[in-house]
Amino acid sequence: MRSSRMFTAVDSHTEGMPTRVVTGGMGVIPGATMNEKRLHFMEHLDDVRLLLMNEPRGHAAMSGAILQPSTRADADWGVVYIEVSGCLPMCGHGTIGVATVLVETGMVEVVEPVTTIRLDTPAGLVIARVAVSDGHADSVTIENVPAYVERLDAVIEVPGYGRVPYSLAFGGNFYAMVDLDAVSLPFDRSRQNDIIEAGLAIMAAINEQDAPRHPEIDGVDHCHHVEFIAPGSDATLSRHAMAIHPGWFDRSPCGTGTSARMAELWARGELALDTDFVNESFIGSRFVGRLLRTTEVGGRPAVIPTITGRAWVTGIGQYLLDPSDPFPTGFQF
Repeated sequence: MRSSRMFTAVDSHTEGMPTRVVTGGMGVIPGATMNEKRLHFMEHLDDVRLLLMNEPRGHAAMSGAILQPSTRADADWGVVYIEVSGCLPMCGHGTIGVATVLVETGMVEVVEPVTTIRLDTPAGLVIARVAVSDGHADSVTIENVPAYVERLDAVIEVPGYGRVPYSLAFGGNFYAMVDLDAVSLPFDRSRQNDIIEAGLAIMAAINEQDAPRHPEIDGVDHCHHVEFIAPGSDATLSRHAMAIHPGWFDRSPCGTGTSARMAELWARGELALDTDFVNESFIGSRFVGRLLRTTEVGGRPAVIPTITGRAWVTGIGQYLLDPSDPFPTGFQF
């Protein structure tokens, strides 16, 4: 058996969405901060993401996280998030997966009933509190980076769809929130291709006409997520189909998307602090969110969200690259 590259990983899923947690084979990515590591990885090491996320080792909706030493003294581990669409500054379902893996593998000191793990992410410090019983990670509550509204009740001209009302919020990534009714589509998985097509068109229009830019995080300057809100959603229970570039759905309720949605509802005066908010995915899985307190991001009003969800370890593997493999960076189909 020949191999020019070998990576060790623990696979998990968070409410249906995979996280391949890379524990070995990467080495230390250069950079003084985790975002610098992310940007360096994107420029110089992206073949690793492509190898591990694309087919045949991954699939069209694959997601992962690379463990790194923390760059800050107040964190236990650093994380670089990878997925088919690129390298994210923050990933909520991925963080729940990472925290679960760290507890289940004993890579952190496990304390019952709650193990607290401080994670250095490209978007900032994220605190994961893992509910543990008999050594098992039962659920994870993450205290996320600040979430804020970039624009509320805006309108974008989208080729093929006309003028589409939307709001844009940041919850670790930028999310355009669009009512499904606004594009005349039902909350129905049999129409998933139509929903994806609409989502990609909206993303392209936003990025071409009025791309967002985070005021404090370098390289966060686009919208790759459209959170299509189902009819009947409110500040107690919201259902959505999360369309993601380059053309797939989040299987989980999406942690950073839940954070963005709560920031939007808070900005509208519909969601108060310390109030449970349930966000339901396209496959029916759920996260429970809460807003802890207010803060600011670049002078904008913002909130600190938490998201609670569950993850399960699904496998442990070593991923190899044979020197003669014709697909060293995989492929998308």
